[in-house]
Amino acid sequence: MANFDLTRQIATEQGGKILLLVMDGLGGLPMTQGGLTELEAARTPNLDRLAREGSCGLSIPVARGIAPGSGPAHLALFGYDPLVYEIGRGVLEATGIGLEVNPGDVAIRGNFCTVDEQGLITDRRAGRISTEEGAKRVALLRQIEIPGVTIDIEIAKEYRFAMVLRGEGLNAAIADTDPQRTGVAPLPARALDPAAEYTAGLVNQWLAQAREVLRGQEPANMATLRGFAMEPGLPKYRDVYKLKAACVAVYPMYKGVAKLVGMDVIPTTAHDTTRDEFEHVARIWNDYDFVFCHIKYTDSRGEDGNFDAKVKVIEEVDEALPILLDLKPDVLIVTGDHSTPAKYRAHSWHPVPTLLWAPETHMPDRAQSFGERECMGGALGQFPAVDLMMLALAHAKRLGKVGA
Repeated sequence: MANFDLTRQIATEQGGKILLLVMDGLGGLPMTQGGLTELEAARTPNLDRLAREGSCGLSIPVARGIAPGSGPAHLALFGYDPLVYEIGRGVLEATGIGLEVNPGDVAIRGNFCTVDEQGLITDRRAGRISTEEGAKRVALLRQIEIPGVTIDIEIAKEYRFAMVLRGEGLNAAIADTDPQRTGVAPLPARALDPAAEYTAGLVNQWLAQAREVLRGQEPANMATLRGFAMEPGLPKYRDVYKLKAACVAVYPMYKGVAKLVGMDVIPTTAHDTTRDEFEHVARIWNDYDFVFCHIKYTDSRGEDGNFDAKVKVIEEVDEALPILLDLKPDVLIVTGDHSTPAKYRAHSWHPVPTLLWAPETHMPDRAQSFGERECMGGALGQFPAVDLMMLALAHAKRLGKVGA
């Protein structure tokens, strides 16, 4: 974990500009023994040049052997030990779409689902309805009123929405109502702590009304609730690193975690391409010391098990990379939050390829390309992802020395 008491003392207001490019789920595996990973198979002349000029290694998101979720993995990249600082998915989703989550509020992620006449779930994601269709259902849910709380609710993306409860005496220690399988009914809200009994009761009132409001709205005729959470009170980038920081991302969750650590979230649309995102970075580059840019579809294609499609996303990133290189960052880091091998169709525990390019302050290693096996022999070695921010600050000449 970054020692924030120390960074507050030695971080400086002046220094170089840092760009963190995260290709979600970047790490991979060969589909067959002796083959190439997705990153190794991709044609990436720009990344390969940066690897030859920079330093490479493999980052460990949480701990060896642990497959992380995207929230904890991004916290680690931002310098926050995810085993110390926890953020619930509801807070990430809510803040990511612009809902305010204040101390004492309970934030919840919701999924529309399909239930049959017996109330049993037939599709946990309501046929992956469009965002427009999801927004129509959210408008219906806004009719619901529960004594003792006010409710803010907004569509997130497709079948997902977020909700914030405000009132006295709320507690987020509540189990998910999604049973994680079909053929059974949605679960009632269940308190995991006696202090949450009152809140669970309010949530069950909401679910009962939601069932009535959504009746006849197939395929999204019911909702399940997940990730009950409260605002975690994380230290902010400006305080601990003395950085004015920004986030360019498309998916709400990544905007959410960036906002919680004090980054400004730059407006984007759900249809933005990699090139669009890089152009957003270029537009705001002069106004910030640190920019985090997130690419989602490396992860999505890995989860789909589509090796070739993941390769294509990596190649699209490489092709657009000159937009970022033209900004002449003092420090450029290219990595992933975790590995999502197409072979596994899921997040995995494998260390993540990481490239640090800082031509004024680092010693190039012997890596000749950007890929898992080249990174194994790189100068950065295998290191905890939580150390990455300190490396970035040091190479940007933004840290003073410790002691006389």
